[in-house]
Amino acid sequence: MEAPSLSFASSSRLLLRSRLSHCYAFWNPRKPYFEARKPLSVCAHASRASTVTLLDYGAGNVRSVRNAIKYLGFDVKDVQNPEDIINANHLVFPGVGAFAAAMDVLTSNGYIEQDRPFLGICLGLQLLFESSEENGPVVGLGLIPGVVGRFESSNGLRVPHIGWNTVQITKQEGILDDIEDQHVYFVHSYRAVPSDANKDWVSSTCNYGDNFISSISMGNVHAVQFHPEKSGDVGLAFLRKFLDPSTTLNIKKCANFKASRLAKRVIACLDVRANDRGDLVVTKGDQYDVRERTDGHEVINLGKPVDLAAQYYSDGADEVSFLNITGFRDFPLGDLPMLQVLRYTSENVFVPLTVGGGIRDFTDGNGRYYSSLEVASEYFRSGADKVSIGSDAVYIAEAYLKTRVKTGKSSIEQISRVYGNQAVVVSIDPRRVYLKSPDDIEFKTIKVMTPGPYGERYAWYQCTVSRVDVKAGLLELMSLQKLLKSLELEKYYSIALTVTVKGMVLI
Repeated sequence: MEAPSLSFASSSRLLLRSRLSHCYAFWNPRKPYFEARKPLSVCAHASRASTVTLLDYGAGNVRSVRNAIKYLGFDVKDVQNPEDIINANHLVFPGVGAFAAAMDVLTSNGYIEQDRPFLGICLGLQLLFESSEENGPVVGLGLIPGVVGRFESSNGLRVPHIGWNTVQITKQEGILDDIEDQHVYFVHSYRAVPSDANKDWVSSTCNYGDNFISSISMGNVHAVQFHPEKSGDVGLAFLRKFLDPSTTLNIKKCANFKASRLAKRVIACLDVRANDRGDLVVTKGDQYDVRERTDGHEVINLGKPVDLAAQYYSDGADEVSFLNITGFRDFPLGDLPMLQVLRYTSENVFVPLTVGGGIRDFTDGNGRYYSSLEVASEYFRSGADKVSIGSDAVYIAEAYLKTRVKTGKSSIEQISRVYGNQAVVVSIDPRRVYLKSPDDIEFKTIKVMTPGPYGERYAWYQCTVSRVDVKAGLLELMSLQKLLKSLELEKYYSIALTVTVKGMVLI
């Protein structure tokens, strides 16, 4: 069955990474090492430790790290008490959630000082430094000289740094063999910078505005700013080198290819809903009509979400986004099939996953209130890296435009405060309304290149929610998200904004 098409943006974010046509038959730019895109699978041998100890405090998407380790053939043991750390053969710390107590355990038991196998990921790297300016200053472990500071955005640099970027190796370490000249996935607002004081620790740097530390290595202690569990096969190869340094790969690189900068991305966007038999399917239609024009009037079925996500990942998609287009109708935490889609997808798809639909405050039939943060948290625990806010974002804009008061209680603010700005994406479905004059409407307008049906030279973009027009303009909503300071791309109104207009996806 033919898969639905990918969604692209023309200039800023959802763009296809450069492909080399002369070697495309065997090469994928995100997965350059595996000929014919064969599944990567490793079994843990009896001659070495096959259990990895994971510091998981239940916040954020640690499931992806867990799944990547299992995919490579290792068992995972969660830290339940300090003895679990003492007895660990390999300790992996993703660095999300309430990490202070875990760091105290690490220092008090001397695990890292004993040069035992340790891998910190993202915050797991930052906590090794002396302090961090994030919500602080906050004192770190102090193993590595330096202060973790925020990227400088005053010069127009987009913060967070989010996407596929490359690293420059500064110290030859076997664990980095498969990373050099390849793209890996970053998502962070804070970074540590290289200096004379920490140069002995630094094994690679990355450039985003300025050089920052992308990995450190000293003996058996390693930490990375990027996310190997979200970096496709290159990231899996890195993890495998950490878990079993003796492992060798039959790899084949494409000649004359050398990644050198932040890449443009391809995101597979899948509209998901239940058909008349209750099965979740990927669908696509005209406007809101997703039913076949046949006697049966069935929901258009383009395939199963998990299968199509795996296919797009195999084909080279850099991210996968699920939008539950009927999620607004029901209690989202009762949508067990959608949660299962995330869980199953994250077992075999090692790129970022976004989910949207129905993420809002909700009161169920028994009168129990659930906050949007609780709803989002369940999606994160099920495998999502980002949540997409649609209808609620429009209502937030509508309320603010009336009162000009920022409450701090909106779904966008709540979720981004706990999980970070990069964890929230706003998806808006506006309708173009043509005007003869910009004075005809109170909202911001644009001058159109192609006149409207009656020769109109202006238009405004009206937000819609579930097929209903809302008294809110797209440009006003974008300005509101800038005020809330809670979304993904600061240069573009601090927002990861997906705008769908007559079938085109723009960023």
